Amino acid sequence: MTEFKALTFDCYGTLIDWEAGIAAGLSALAARLPTPLTRDQILEAHARHESDQQRLTPDMPYDRLLQVVYERLAQEWGVACTRDEALAYGKSVGDWPAFPDSASTLQYLKKYFKLVIVSNVDNASFRASNEKLGVAFDAIVTAEDVGSYKPSRRNFEYLFDVLSSLGIGKEETLHIADSNYHDLQPAAEFGLRCCWIFRRFEQRGFGATVGTRAEPSVDFKFTSMAQLVKAHHDELAHG
Repeated sequence: MTEFKALTFDCYGTLIDWEAGIAAGLSALAARLPTPLTRDQILEAHARHESDQQRLTPDMPYDRLLQVVYERLAQEWGVACTRDEALAYGKSVGDWPAFPDSASTLQYLKKYFKLVIVSNVDNASFRASNEKLGVAFDAIVTAEDVGSYKPSRRNFEYLFDVLSSLGIGKEETLHIADSNYHDLQPAAEFGLRCCWIFRRFEQRGFGATVGTRAEPSVDFKFTSMAQLVKAHHDELAHG
C-alpha cells in the first residue's frame, strides 16, 4: 500500500453506511405493507429501482432521483405515499451515518496520501455527508459534476482528468470501494488497482448494491477501513 500516492474512494457503502440510512428512510413506507419485508428485501428493491433510474436519467441529481425511487417503491408495493414523504427521502442522504471507523481512518490516511472522492450523489448531499467524515478531501467527483452515474465510463474518465490535474498517474492510485458493480469492476477495466472494503462480510446477498456474478478481482481485500489502516501501518513499521 505504500506504493501509492493517491487513494480514491467510493463514499456510500464504503465510508457512509447507506444501508442503515436507506432502511431507516424507507421504514415508514415498508410498515404499510400487509406482509412485512426483510431488511435485505427492502434494500434489494431499492437497488433495483435506483440502478434502473440512473440508467434512464443519468443527469438527474441524486436527491431528485431518490424521490423517484421512493415513489416507484410505493407503486410496486401497492402502498400510498405523499409527495412530501418522497421529497424528505430525497433529502435524507445527509442524515445517513458514517461507519464508526471512517473519520479516524481518513484522518490517518490524509497524512500519507492524496484523498479523492468519486461518488454517485449530488454535491449538496455529499457536503452534508462530508461533515461526518471529518477530513478535507483533495478532490471530489460527484455524479452531478459528471452528468452520469457509476459504473459509467464517463465517471472514471472524469476521475482520471482530476488525478492528472493533481499530478498523479493511474499507476500511483488505489481505488477503494465496497461495490463491485459500481466501482471495483469498472475501475479495474480502466486499469486502476483496487481495494475491496467488504462491509457485508457477515451477511448474505448484495443488499443495496446491484449484484454481480463474480467476486471482485482486487489487489487488497479488507472487511473494514480500520483493517486497511492497520495493513498500511504494518508496512511502514516493517520498512
